[in-house]
Amino acid sequence: MLTKIAGSGALGLREQLGKGLFARVAGPDGPRNRARIHGTPGPRWFGPERPIRRVHSDASMFIGGLSALLLQSLHPLAMAAVAAHSGYRGDPWGRLQRTSTFLATTTFGTAAHAQEACAQVRAVHERVRGRTPEGESYHAADPHLLAWVHAAEVDSFLRAHQRYGARPLPEDGCDAYVADAARIAAELGVVDPPTNREELAGVLEAYRPELRASSQAREAARFLLLNPPVPLAARLPYGVLAANAVSLLPSWAARELRLPRLPVVDEWCVRPLGSAMTSAVRWVLAPSRPGTAPAAS
Repeated sequence: MLTKIAGSGALGLREQLGKGLFARVAGPDGPRNRARIHGTPGPRWFGPERPIRRVHSDASMFIGGLSALLLQSLHPLAMAAVAAHSGYRGDPWGRLQRTSTFLATTTFGTAAHAQEACAQVRAVHERVRGRTPEGESYHAADPHLLAWVHAAEVDSFLRAHQRYGARPLPEDGCDAYVADAARIAAELGVVDPPTNREELAGVLEAYRPELRASSQAREAARFLLLNPPVPLAARLPYGVLAANAVSLLPSWAARELRLPRLPVVDEWCVRPLGSAMTSAVRWVLAPSRPGTAPAAS
């Protein structure tokens, strides 16, 4: 009897925490969007067996997403566009909710809904123009900038999944994930996106001469890592995820952003805590009843 009560209490706690986290990530329209994404009949871009579904539904995305933002910030033109137009400071949760909905729609939704979501993003990018503090002009729809944002994102998501995912992909699965992501990138305006890890590595290396930590990038890093918009009770779990997002960065990127990296601390402290925290998030978001979709997707 006591075991049943304890088990029921654990399930109740999980459901409560899961609803709270889902509300933060998906926003007030989350339940309606989830029903639309998963419940609408029709062909999808990606079938149930595709690796993009495994990667984008795993709790490792919390670390991968943070790491992607840090890496993407190293292109001064991309960072200037984010600083001026994204509202990441004034409405950080809104930006996260829009991004998570886009990822869920393009990964799990119908082909028609995925195309609609990409068209909406392209329309937003077309309007985003301006100049950096140094006077360089930028346009968010520039295929060159789009290619950087895509490559940094895909690399970060895949790195996070292979390190913290519940079921890391096999070698050929990693290439297949990059190819899946290229389908979405092409719809967003990326020209000839990478379709395997070798091509992805080549794209990232080709951008190195353009990358540097601008004052806007360092300000964004301080906001994400030191002053996150999370409740006090969530600061410690968020701090673990943020530390692992930094640990996930390529060494040169962490140095450029002046983020501390100690290999021994990373290996023996940061990464084990990251694995534990990712497992905890995965437990919180797991379906409480057989046949129920995970809350995050």
